[in-house]
Amino acid sequence: MLSRRQKHILLKFFSMFSVVRGYNILVVVIAQYITSIYIFAHGKPVRQVIFDVNLLMLVLASAATIAGGYIINNFYDSEKDLINRPQKSMIDRLVSQNTKLSFYFVLNFMAVVMASYVSFNAVIFFSAYIFGIWFYSHKLKKLPFIGNITSAILTITPFFVIFIYYKNFETVIFVHAMFLFLIISMRELTKDLENLKGDLALDYKTIPIVYGEKASKIMLTILTCLTLVPIYLLVYKFEVGRMYIYFYLSFIFLLFFMLLVWKSKTKIHYLILHNILKLIILSGIFSILLIDVNLILKHI
Repeated sequence: MLSRRQKHILLKFFSMFSVVRGYNILVVVIAQYITSIYIFAHGKPVRQVIFDVNLLMLVLASAATIAGGYIINNFYDSEKDLINRPQKSMIDRLVSQNTKLSFYFVLNFMAVVMASYVSFNAVIFFSAYIFGIWFYSHKLKKLPFIGNITSAILTITPFFVIFIYYKNFETVIFVHAMFLFLIISMRELTKDLENLKGDLALDYKTIPIVYGEKASKIMLTILTCLTLVPIYLLVYKFEVGRMYIYFYLSFIFLLFFMLLVWKSKTKIHYLILHNILKLIILSGIFSILLIDVNLILKHI
């Protein structure tokens, strides 16, 4: 049996894990390695990529920066989360704001230190990334369009640093990035619809609040149609191995998503739409393995 003190420490650990969304960070770390092996450095031996210390430092720096980003976002959104996510908010509040801020500064310092192992340019990159996350959480998040675009850019930034590191400028990478950017932009707009109540109460100027739900649904429909462009290019113009299966399934899910958008009226409906997009993103990460199935089999 755990003592009272041990239970208290365990609760605080889970609270902090909830604040930094540890499961999301783990997914990003896995995604950075998978994309490095199959896309950014596909010409290099797998072992060389996996045991590249510079890549490890960039991945760890990304993880620390993202964790810090979730903390500062949680700090600024604490009142809104009480309305939109009351249960999660109660768990998050088990750790004091002062403790969260202390972790925030420690994580950012660690990110810069790890980046310094790679190069001075990496330090500048992560310093700018840290500032960008703070500025988004503090100011830009409350603005329509600017907030959504900035959030989508910040989400794909951890992959951009790997892209710069390997200096791989193949066109197919930009098409993959276009698909991911559009899906994330759709997710951000769907989140705005899902969090409408809290955003309205705290005077956030999101797209649904400024332009209305109907305009937001029209924008989601346009974004859905735009995703068909990279899907077509990746399936018919580039070599993506058996990953074409994922893009065909994504096309079906996006059609279902578009139909459901116009029937959605409540928070639970928008939560379902949000989860559909999360499923497309998550399955997309692991479907990268289908680009070269033999590569998997050789290292099992």
